[in-house]
Amino acid sequence: MHGLILDLDACPSIDSSPAPLPAALAHEPDNRLQLAATAFEHSTAAVMITDTHQRILAVNAAFSIITGYSEQQALNQTPRLLASGQHDSAFFAAMWHKLNAEGQWQGEICNRRQNGDTYPSWLSINTQRDADGTISHFIAVFADISDLKRSAARLDHQAHHDPLTGLPNRTLFENRLSSALQHSQDSASLGAVLFIDLDRFKPVNDTLGHAVGDLLLKSLAQRLKDNLRDIDTVARLGGDEFVVLLPGLLQASDAQSIASKLLTSLQTPLPAGEHQLVIGASIGISLFPDDGLDSATLLKNADAAMYRAKAKGRNCVERYSHDLSVRRRERIALEQQLQQAIDNHQLSLSFQPRISLPDQRLSGAAVQLRWNHPQLGLLTPEHFMPLAEASGSSRQIGEWLMETACRQLQHWQKQQPGFGPLAISLTSAQLRQPQLPERMLQLLSAFRLKPASLQLEITEQSIMNQPEHTLSVLHSLKRLGIRLAIDDFGTGHSSLGYLKRLPLDALKIDRSFIRSLPEDRHDTAIVRAIIALGHSLQLTVIAEGIETPEQRRVLEAEGCRQLQGPLIGAPLAAEDFQEKCVVTRFLENADGAARQAPL
Repeated sequence: MHGLILDLDACPSIDSSPAPLPAALAHEPDNRLQLAATAFEHSTAAVMITDTHQRILAVNAAFSIITGYSEQQALNQTPRLLASGQHDSAFFAAMWHKLNAEGQWQGEICNRRQNGDTYPSWLSINTQRDADGTISHFIAVFADISDLKRSAARLDHQAHHDPLTGLPNRTLFENRLSSALQHSQDSASLGAVLFIDLDRFKPVNDTLGHAVGDLLLKSLAQRLKDNLRDIDTVARLGGDEFVVLLPGLLQASDAQSIASKLLTSLQTPLPAGEHQLVIGASIGISLFPDDGLDSATLLKNADAAMYRAKAKGRNCVERYSHDLSVRRRERIALEQQLQQAIDNHQLSLSFQPRISLPDQRLSGAAVQLRWNHPQLGLLTPEHFMPLAEASGSSRQIGEWLMETACRQLQHWQKQQPGFGPLAISLTSAQLRQPQLPERMLQLLSAFRLKPASLQLEITEQSIMNQPEHTLSVLHSLKRLGIRLAIDDFGTGHSSLGYLKRLPLDALKIDRSFIRSLPEDRHDTAIVRAIIALGHSLQLTVIAEGIETPEQRRVLEAEGCRQLQGPLIGAPLAAEDFQEKCVVTRFLENADGAARQAPL
């Protein structure tokens, strides 16, 4: 049994050293004896006195309370009466050696009560010598430290376990990983670390509440444990991130098999209160010793592999490879640079014209964000906005984009009243903000814009990540008079039942369906169905990514009302858009002819 370090000198109730008496009692033997007897009987620590043959001569009341043995049962017995059998002969040999050498011993010992229960106690033994220095008695003082041990165990558990799921935390996980690494080195065995990040867990919290989210995490923790070996360790790092230690693997492919098993197990709904929820996960694998020889490296590499799993579409498993370290360093560097992009004036806006059909008149413009990176050149949002979402800077970028676009629209409307609408994409972070309608009202007021001169575009995926919250925010925006459109329609998983509840003005057909027109009959059928759906819901249908006259003709024939893409006009810097589309009020047809741009 491991000893518990306890300073008994600070505990008067079990202190075996005689305290100095007050001066008034120094010459009063009767009083000293009376005081000693009172202390003996009323001490909360057990006191046991034996002779040199270890026969028990006296015990106090606390002895009986702690051990269960009465005074009569204990007298003339030996301390073996309390032996638990959990200490070997070497333990007692060391005890007697110190007693003989120093006259005292103290330490933790496991004793047994009369009813057979064992308990930990802190024991102090002192020798009593007569006038000639010969040992005459042994005085043992001990206390039951069961409560203290339980408190220490609780504190230790709290320090090394996650309070929500009861799983090991990072500290305990890294301790076990260090031990596994040492064993791997000694035995030339394989092991692995799995880094697990839940896919789209945040919408659960946003839509169902944190209480349901917590229940989901607890169910998930149990599901992971149920699908692992006894020698494996699953730990929660925080939020929706978990790690798994797989020691003693026979071959590298075993890690892939176990990770795939965990993913499969998550296909069965998890109970979360009144809900049954299915949630996916992205899993990254790093092997030891191949991918690292220390905890930090293995966790970092498993994390990098997990990010690649997310980038490949989520709900899959990826093994670490060396190129991921390079990409991870590049991603971290880009993430840090992105934080400074606004302050360094590296972000800019481009404006792509949009026309209406069949008259082919200018019907506004779509705002497109660009990052003028000092080394990498001009970057489009798909290269940096996922980083912004992951790092938490997308809200700040979205706020900058919105304010800059409104300022530009105000400038153009001063030159040509009525220009618009200006289509602006909302980030997921902006859509999650309950204060978004109030902020939009502030911007409309500050720049003196009519609400209908703005069209806010939301991706289908952003809407479905938090459907109820999104519905509330969109209705608030609609009440302000702002136009609303669903972007990239057809690429997400929204239901028609939910779609009809949204206060939309327009649908944008995703460019992936436009690219193969008119050759691909399946894409043609999908586009025809989306346009018919838009008409039935009385929504304006907008097609983006138009590149060829053939695509334009198909869309016009099917009844699409607005077009945007390279064929119509490339994205332009504000100054160029102003010159070509706002001031001159002319656009150029795809065949080179000029047409007036109505404002």
